[in-house]
Amino acid sequence: MPLKALALNATLKTSDAKDPSSTDRMIGLIDKALSEYDVVTDVLRLADFNVKPGVTSDEGAGDDWPDVRAKLLDADILLMATPIWLGQPSSVCKRALERMDAFLEETDDQGRMVSYGRVAAVAVVGNEDGAHHVSAELYQALNDVGFTIPANAVAYWVGEAMGSTNFVDLDKVPKVVTKAVDMLARNTAHLAGLLKAKQYPGESA
Repeated sequence: MPLKALALNATLKTSDAKDPSSTDRMIGLIDKALSEYDVVTDVLRLADFNVKPGVTSDEGAGDDWPDVRAKLLDADILLMATPIWLGQPSSVCKRALERMDAFLEETDDQGRMVSYGRVAAVAVVGNEDGAHHVSAELYQALNDVGFTIPANAVAYWVGEAMGSTNFVDLDKVPKVVTKAVDMLARNTAHLAGLLKAKQYPGESA
């Protein structure tokens, strides 16, 4: 049975924006690599949804997060993909992470968060620096809310400092990026399969 992945694209661009998304291009590479390991990936562009600010799983009328959350918890793998803005993950990315804070209180009868047994990986794009800083922020936040981080679970590209070239503008994907994408896919699919077969022990184990 195939593993399921959900990629949350935290670009600031909506799907109907005229400019293409570098984050979307990186997700496409990872999607293709994951498919080699029998992983089916669904992609949601967060800017298309009304994700209200807050730290609960439902912030009331008009909040689209409950639908996003349902897809997230139905997946074995979460790919959190974000551009770099001002050296930080995008505001859209941070809002999604804030909503996952609710997982801290959402536990089963053995104290396991609803996110337990799921694996998370990170994709980062930007046209300057900050990829290591951003991935570190996301690793910590995702682990805090119950996700497991595989080895080398990040793929990123950043352009020349003070330059104007974006990842989506490249004619050819650099070999080092392709190698990182393949490693992310291989390690993420492997660990997700292990956790799907054997969940973490609970408090009474």
